[in-house]
Order: sequence, then C-alpha cells, then structure tokens
Amino acid sequence: MLTGDSLWGKWIRSYLLKKRSFWEIKNHTQSGSWMWRKMLKLRDIAKDFCRKEIGNGRHISFWYDTWSDMGIIYDILGERGTLQLGIRKEATLEEAVCSVRRRRSYRSAVLQEVERNLTAISDKLSSDKEDMCLWRGKSGYKPKFTTKETWLNLRPTSIQQVWTRGVWFPMATPRFAFIVWLAMQNRLSTMDRISVWDRGVDTTCVLCKLDAESRDHLFFKCVYSAQLWKSLVKGMLGNAYSEDWALIVQIVSKGGHEKKLLFCLRYAFHAAVYGIWRERNRVRHGESVLPVTTIIKLTDKGVRNKLSLVKMKRRKGMEDILSYWFQTRSS
Repeated sequence: MLTGDSLWGKWIRSYLLKKRSFWEIKNHTQSGSWMWRKMLKLRDIAKDFCRKEIGNGRHISFWYDTWSDMGIIYDILGERGTLQLGIRKEATLEEAVCSVRRRRSYRSAVLQEVERNLTAISDKLSSDKEDMCLWRGKSGYKPKFTTKETWLNLRPTSIQQVWTRGVWFPMATPRFAFIVWLAMQNRLSTMDRISVWDRGVDTTCVLCKLDAESRDHLFFKCVYSAQLWKSLVKGMLGNAYSEDWALIVQIVSKGGHEKKLLFCLRYAFHAAVYGIWRERNRVRHGESVLPVTTIIKLTDKGVRNKLSLVKMKRRKGMEDILSYWFQTRSS
C-alpha cells in the first residue's frame, strides 16, 4: 500500500499521506474513508508485526519503520529527537546514514545508541539490493505475509473444547454453526440470562408456555422442541436417544460412527438448534407460534436439500447419504 504501484496505494500517497509517513498521521483525522481511519487506529497493533530488512535504505523510514532492535525511533525520541539528531522527519534510512550533519556528544544513552546503529549499518547499505518488508509469523519474521499466522498471533489461544467437532465440521452451514457455537458456550440471550439484569422480565418459554426458558430447556426439554428433535434423530440414535443437552453434546462431538450417520446427526443437530432459536425469536417479537408439524417439515426439507448437495460431491462413505436419511426418518 505504501510503496506499491496499485491505484489505491498511489491515491493514498497523493491525497492522504501527502509525503508524510503512514505512521505519523493523527488518529483523529477526518480525512479518508471509515476503513482508512480504522487502519490508522490499528497501527499500534500492526507495529509489532512488521519490520524492515535493510537493502539500500531508500524505502525505509528512519523515524517510523522498525529497522533495528531499538524499534521505532520516533516512538522513543518523539518530536524533540528530530532536532537533537538533526534528521528530518521525512528522511529515509539511506538519507540518515549518508547525510552530512554534525555528530554531537550526547549525554543521552538512547541517542548514543541510535548513532551507534547508524554507524554500524553504514557499511551494510547495498545500492543494488532492495529493502524488504518482513512479517511476524508463527516462527519469527519472514518475507511472506499470511493472514492465518497473523490471526493466530493476535488472538489468545485456549485449549480445544471437547465439543469442537460437533460445531465445526466439513460442509456445515456457517450460520447454523455460529448459533450452535454460541449455544455451546451458553451465550445465547435466553430469558434466564436476560433476567439477571432485567429482574421483572417474564422468563416463561414462549414455545411451550410451561417452564422457564434456558438453553437446556430450549434444546430439547421443551415439549415443543423435543418433538422436532425426536422426529429428526430418533431413527438414528435408537436407544441412545436423549433430550438432555449435555448428553446430546457428547453424542454429536465424539467420533466412532460411520461417516453418513455422523454427518446426518451433526447436521440435524445444527438445523434443529437453529430452527428452534429462530422460531423462539419470531414469537418473542410478536409472531404466532408455528405448529410443530410445520417446523418439522421445514427442517426436514432443509436437511434433505443439504444431503442432496453432499451426495453430489461423491465423497467416500457418503454416496448413499440421502437414502440413509430417508431410512432413518421412516424408522
């Protein structure tokens, strides 16, 4: 963006940077789009992920790029440093090394270290070698930027949850998986959670109108949702069938079953959780409860459509998955 030949990069350099460094633009600027302003606010994070490998020094900012182990010089010395060193803010590293200026005897140990670094790299500048951006990845800095490694470095890492395979699996529907992921962590806005900060709210389940609404009640101890769940998976689970959330999570998360059964079970679980949550939200917002037979038909049709797509992909062990689904539904 800052040194490339893309049209967007050229426009930014001409109209937003105006010969200034990307790193010196103020956060509160009103220039540019919201995306540009968002990028400016993320600079403090980005600084730790990019450094420069010195070539000829012509595309390295002396003040704003990380070209030594000291880090970004401007962050250390501030505005006063430009006067103390006699190096202008727009200077490249090549200019800072090669310019004729008065070298002072500094009392500051930091200024002395900066001068030592400049002296040390003066012999390393190579006129026929381009400067290179290095990006922090999984194992140190390297020339190639990868979104995955940057994301993994940014986010805190935790131990893998036992229910992971029941949420994220090949060919899952993303919007279904997201709702199931929230449910696994008990982060859906069920009425038992809402009542913690809104004491006067009615917590009764709007689908069955019998018990208080909670995650474990909705999935699938509620007499309404239980009918959907039983219709979808009873034929597959047989004696292992359960309406208890904790047991259901164990069943859909563990392996050991043939591929077509495992996919049908997990996808039916996703479709049921998503369908019940969507219906619950409809009713909470003033709509009438659909007959459970209608929910069953809609969910079953959605599952069949998905299995038709899976069948077309001809994956090993999934060739007759749609026939298998019909067999379990007639059980």
